[in-house]
Amino acid sequence: PDAHWSHSQSPRILESENSLDLLDIMGNLSYDDSNMTSLDYDAAPCHNQYCPLFQRVAPTFLAVTCTAATLGTGALLVALAKWPHAWGWPQSRALVAQLAVGMGLFAALLPPVAVGIRQGWWLGTGLCRLTYLLWHWSLFTQGLLVGSSSCSTAWCRWDPRSRRLAVAVWVGALLLATPAALASGTVAAPEMSCIRRSVDILSPAYLLHLALCLCLFLLLPVVLLVATLAMPRLRVGWEAGVGASWLFFGLWVPYGVGLAVDFLLHAQLLQPTCGTFEHFDYVLGLSEGLGVLHCCLGPAALLAARLC
Repeated sequence: PDAHWSHSQSPRILESENSLDLLDIMGNLSYDDSNMTSLDYDAAPCHNQYCPLFQRVAPTFLAVTCTAATLGTGALLVALAKWPHAWGWPQSRALVAQLAVGMGLFAALLPPVAVGIRQGWWLGTGLCRLTYLLWHWSLFTQGLLVGSSSCSTAWCRWDPRSRRLAVAVWVGALLLATPAALASGTVAAPEMSCIRRSVDILSPAYLLHLALCLCLFLLLPVVLLVATLAMPRLRVGWEAGVGASWLFFGLWVPYGVGLAVDFLLHAQLLQPTCGTFEHFDYVLGLSEGLGVLHCCLGPAALLAARLC
């Protein structure tokens, strides 16, 4: 999937695993300074220089984000412990504690990912897949928690009902994240890399993973937004500060759109142009970088919602 391209290749080059994003920070680096792609579209060569920039910027970005997320999540947990009665529906203490755990799990994965960019992935295929499993487990858990808090009062108190719901959310999110692990893997070009997709674009594992991501990042927020606007009872939650939890969806929706376009390009359902080839990796990478920020902005938003 990390093939280097020659001058004779056509716009079908995007069928290769060249579209990178900020979760592909452990590999799939198919460009380098000595082998820039040059395609002849009307005598104008196409150059994609995303990977060199990515390798320079991503580790620092992830390190700063991880530090901010650790401090923010720690402050949120301290606030939960010291002021247990300051949290009410829809941002109940039980809900916020689980969101903090989800964001903490996500942030804990950033250091090995950053090291994987800088030095190559040397932890093996098994840990590569485990990293993607845990990464997506945290995302699906947070999405389901925010979704359930937007349309139910189950989190108002920690009782047998809410405990059963918590088990269902965490176990269900783990099952939903499994295709991400099955579709990921390692490659050795030019050094060992851990990539999101080591299978064909139309493989069942990747198609299932893509469908689940689009449901989480695009379909779920749209359904919840329509339901909230249509039902006055749910709008009370917005007035009580549930919008802080919705920050998760706001940051990840652009990446959901990017994933959809990425699939259409790789499946050749959209015809790539020279401009698409040169710039789409930047768009996809920036959109995932925006989503990654949820682990440091989320705790701050939840704390601010309680203070205001």
